[in-house]
Amino acid sequence: MAEATTDNAKSMSIIVTKGTLDWAYPPFILATTAAAMDVDVTLFFTFYGLTLLKKDLDLQITPFGNAAMEMPMMGMHFKMPNIVNMIPGVDAACTTMMKNLIKKKGVASIEELREAAILSDVKIIACQMTLDLFEYKKEDLIDGVTLGGAATYMENALKSDINLYI
Repeated sequence: MAEATTDNAKSMSIIVTKGTLDWAYPPFILATTAAAMDVDVTLFFTFYGLTLLKKDLDLQITPFGNAAMEMPMMGMHFKMPNIVNMIPGVDAACTTMMKNLIKKKGVASIEELREAAILSDVKIIACQMTLDLFEYKKEDLIDGVTLGGAATYMENALKSDINLYI
């Protein structure tokens, strides 16, 4: 009688292109969740997503062009009209509101999620071209990051069961 294999090994690659506070959560949450489910995960950070790997984070959000952004306030949900973005300080105020909401609700910080990803053996690749383009150095990035280019991403993506673009 042939022994049934229990090998359900899966792999996932995520290309991360955005570096704002609100766009930082999906790749790290998906990566750490998948890793906890024994999925082999690779995150490839390019263009503005690369800033999520910097040692010193100063992540912001902007409601501009985000019609779905609603913030809970005074028991209601307040939508931020695009015209409000013309007022100086609105992005900073929205960022502060979001950070306070994250803290109040007990949501892990991006720093904590990055650390969880590293501890979960998520492969983190920083785009070398983007590093050069924006004149960053590898020393500007957190430990545990590998440098690679588009070919590195493609090599990984072509053999992955799941590919996501965030």
